[in-house]
Amino acid sequence: MPSSRTLKPAPVSVGVSIPKLEAGEKVTGRARYVDDIAVPGVLHGRTVRSTVARGRIIRVELDPAFDWRGVVIADHKDIPGENVVALIADDQPLLAADEIRHAEEPILLVAHEDAERAEAARMAVRVEVEPLPAALTVEDALARTALVHGDDNVFKEITIERGDVERGLAESDLVVEGEYRTGWQEQLYIENNGMIAERDGDGLLVRGSLQCPYYVHKALMRIFALAPDRVRVIQTVTGGGFGGKEEYPSMIGGHAALLAWKSGRPVKIVYDRLEDIAATTKRHPSVTRMRVGVMKNGRLVAVDADILMDGGAYVTLSPVVLSRGAIHAAGAYRWRDARIHARAVATHTPPNGAFRGFGAPQTLFATECHLDRIAERLGMDPLALRLANAVRIGDVTPTGQVLKESVGAVDVLTRTAAMADWTRTRERLTRENAAAAAHETRRHRRRAAAPRPGSAPAPSARRLRRGIGLSLALHGAGFTGSGEVRLASRAAISLGADGRPVILTANTEIGQGTITAFSQLVGEALGVPPSFVIVHDPDTRAVPDSGPTVASRTVMVVGGLLEQCARAMRERLELFAETPIAGADEFRRVAKRFLRERGPLKIERQYEKPPGITWDDDTYRGDAYSVFSYAGCAVEVEVDLDTGETTVLNVATAHDIGRAIHPVLAAGQVEGGTVQALGWALLEDVRWKDGRVWNHQLTNYIIPTSADTPPIHVEFVDDPYTYGPRGAKGVGELPMDTPAPAVVAAIAHATGVRADEIPVTPERLLAALAAREKS
Repeated sequence: MPSSRTLKPAPVSVGVSIPKLEAGEKVTGRARYVDDIAVPGVLHGRTVRSTVARGRIIRVELDPAFDWRGVVIADHKDIPGENVVALIADDQPLLAADEIRHAEEPILLVAHEDAERAEAARMAVRVEVEPLPAALTVEDALARTALVHGDDNVFKEITIERGDVERGLAESDLVVEGEYRTGWQEQLYIENNGMIAERDGDGLLVRGSLQCPYYVHKALMRIFALAPDRVRVIQTVTGGGFGGKEEYPSMIGGHAALLAWKSGRPVKIVYDRLEDIAATTKRHPSVTRMRVGVMKNGRLVAVDADILMDGGAYVTLSPVVLSRGAIHAAGAYRWRDARIHARAVATHTPPNGAFRGFGAPQTLFATECHLDRIAERLGMDPLALRLANAVRIGDVTPTGQVLKESVGAVDVLTRTAAMADWTRTRERLTRENAAAAAHETRRHRRRAAAPRPGSAPAPSARRLRRGIGLSLALHGAGFTGSGEVRLASRAAISLGADGRPVILTANTEIGQGTITAFSQLVGEALGVPPSFVIVHDPDTRAVPDSGPTVASRTVMVVGGLLEQCARAMRERLELFAETPIAGADEFRRVAKRFLRERGPLKIERQYEKPPGITWDDDTYRGDAYSVFSYAGCAVEVEVDLDTGETTVLNVATAHDIGRAIHPVLAAGQVEGGTVQALGWALLEDVRWKDGRVWNHQLTNYIIPTSADTPPIHVEFVDDPYTYGPRGAKGVGELPMDTPAPAVVAAIAHATGVRADEIPVTPERLLAALAAREKS
C-alpha cells in the first residue's frame, strides 16, 4: 500500500511567500473587472432613490418633456417573485412600494443603451413623497420619537452573564466608569459596486463584484421565484470588499436582474463613487458604556458593558454584527464576573452592514480605552495592567468558553512591547514633553515681560507633543457559535482533463490572497507546486457552497476542507498508481491515466466542528469560536497643540494567527488593516444632514494615503492551532481591532487629553484641549 512506502519529499510551499499567483493579470491590466466586460446589446441601469429619510410615496411621475423612447422602466410591480432582499430577516424590499424608511432607498429603475441617456432618464423621474417624522439617532429611536421596527426599534438584544457582577463591583477596591463612541466608516474599496445581469434561457445569469455568490443566488431565487438551477451567479475579478460586498450585491444584482428580466437584454449597473458612498452599507456606529471593578493591585474583577449599535433602517446583518461585538466586549482579559448587554437599534438611516472586524472593533475600542483609564486611576503602567490580566490557557471567557490551546495574548503583548521599546520610549517621551512645555512657558513669560517697542510679535514655534499607546485584542475565527455548523460548508477538488487539480469553492479572491493560499495548501498536500493547481472561478453552477468570504474563515475553515480533499485525492491516486506521487509531471501522468481508466474524480468534504465544541444560541453559553487569534499594537504619535492635527509616526504590532500560510500576504493583511484602522481613528468622519450622507466624495471623506502611512513593523507569534490547516487561524479582521485605542492612548500620553470618541479629528481634539484649559 502507498501509505507503507517511503514517500518522496513533497515540495514545501506552506509558510513560504511565493509570488502571488493572480498578480500578473492585475499588474499587466489583463484582469477584467465588471466595468471592463463588454456585453453585446447591454443596457446601462440607473436607480431612482429617495431624497428623504422617511415618508409615504404619493406618486411617481415621468417628465413628459423627456424623450422616453428606448428607456426601460421597472418598479416593485414588475417583480415576478417577492419584493424582498433575502438575508437574515425579510424586511428590506428590493424597491420601495409605499413607505420610505431611509434616504437613498431605491424606488424605481431605468435603463438605456446609452449610459448618459440612462442618467438623464433617472433625473427625469419625479417622486412625490409625503414626509414623515424620522428617528435619525439611536437616542431618538430608543425614545420612540418614530417607529422604525417593531414597537421598540430594537432589531436584536443580547445578554451575556457570568458570575455576579453587582457583587464583583461591590467587592472591588475601585469602580471605573466610562462611555465610548465610534462612528460610521465607509469600506471604500477601490472598485465600486457593479453587476451585470442577463436572461439565461428561462433563468438568470448574474456576474459582478462580490464576496458571497450564494448570498446573491439565494436572494435572486426569492425575487424571481426561480428554482436554484435556474439562477447562476459568477464572481468577476473584484477590486476589494472589506465586507461592503458581502450582502449589498444582492441589492444591486437584483436591480440589474429585474431590468434584464423585463427588457430581455443584458443590463449593467455600476455605481459611481458618490452613489456608492451615499447608498451602500457602512460600519455600525456604536455607544458603549462600561463599569469595571478592579483591585488596587490591578487585578480585574468585574465588567458591566452596555452596547448600542445603530443598524439603520433594515436588519441586514446587524444581529450577527452585534453578536460578535458583544462576545468580544470583554477583551482578551480574565474576569471573574461579567455582564454584557447589547442592542442593535433601528433608525431611519441607510442600513449598516458588514465591515472588516464585524462589530468587534467597536467594543474592543471601548474596552481598551477603558483599560487605559483604569491604569491612569491606579497609577499603573498600561502594559503591566494588561499583562497581569491577559488570558492564558485554561482561562474562561464570559460565555463560559475554556481557552484550551493557541492562546497568544501574553506573547503578542510582550513581542509588541519589545518592538516598540515600550518602557524606554514612554519614559523618554514623557521627559521630552515636560521639557517642551517648560520651554514654552519660559518663552511666553519672556515675551510678555519684554515686548519690543514697535515690532510685530515674533512667530510662535510649533507646539508639538509626542506620545505612545498600546492595546491588546482577540478575534474569533469563523462564524459565531453554531454558525459554521448551520452553514455546513462544502469544498471540493476535481481532476481537470489536463490532469491538473481544480479547486472548487465559492470563496472569493478580493485582493487578500485566497487563490494563492488555497493553491499552497492544496499543492503541498498533493505534492505539486502551487502554480500547478487551478482555482475555478466562483460560479454557483460549478462550485459547492463553501460559505461566504467573511469572518476570517476562508483559510482556517475552507482551506482546512480543501486540505482534507487534497489528502484524500492523493491517497486515491497513489492507491490507483500503487506508488507514491511527487511532483507535477508524475501527478499529471497518474491523473490522466486515472481519468482514462476510471473516469472523473471529484473529492468533496463538508465542515465538521472540532471535537468538544458546544454552543447554545438561546443562552449565549459555550464555545463562541473554535479558537481566537490575538494581536498587540503600539502606536507613536505627534500632536500639534495649535492645529489639533495628529500624525502617526510609528506602529509596531505582533499577531498570533496560528501559522502564517503565506507570511508576506499575511503581513500585507496586517498592514492594510492597520492603515484602515488608523483612518477610522483619526480621519474618516461620515457627516450627516437630514438622514443623508453629505460628504460622499473623496474630497471631503478623507482616508489615509501612502503619505499618511507610517512605518508599520509586523511580527508573527507562531502558535499553531490543531484544527486549522497547517495550524492556521484567522488574520483578515484582527488588524482592525487594535490601532484605534492605541492611537487614543498615544494622544492622551502626548496631551493629557483622553478622547472617548473616534475619529479624533483636529476639531474634536482642539475642543477637548480648550475644555481642559477652562477647567
